[in-house]
Amino acid sequence: MNVFLWISQVLLIGMYGMAGMMKTFTPDKARQNPQMTWAHDKQDGFIRFVGIPELLGALGLILPIWTGILPWLTPLAALGLALIQILAIFTVHVPKKEYKVIPINIVLLALAIFVAYGRWELFAL
Repeated sequence: MNVFLWISQVLLIGMYGMAGMMKTFTPDKARQNPQMTWAHDKQDGFIRFVGIPELLGALGLILPIWTGILPWLTPLAALGLALIQILAIFTVHVPKKEYKVIPINIVLLALAIFVAYGRWELFAL
C-alpha cells in the first residue's frame, strides 16, 4: 500500500504543484489557459487565493514525511486538497455547467482522500 500512496502523492504533487505555481506566480497565464475557464473573468488576487493553498498543499504532501518533522501534517494536507476539489466541483463547475471537467476533479478528490486515509492509518498504528 505504501507504494500506491507514494505514486498517488507524486501525481498529486505534480498536478497541484504545477497548477498552484501557475496560479500563484503567473495569474495571467492561468486566465488565458483554455482549461481554466473559471479564471477567465477573475482578478489576479482571487486566482492567487486559489493557487497558494494548492501550492502549499503540494508541499505539505511531501515535506513533512521527507523531513520527519510533523509527518502527521501530510494527511491533513491531503484533506485540504480534497476540500479544494469539493469546492471546485460544487462552487465552480456545477453552477457553470462545466460537466466535462468534473471527472478530473473526482479523480484528484479520490487520490487525495486515498492519501489522507492511507497516511493517517500509517501514523495511527
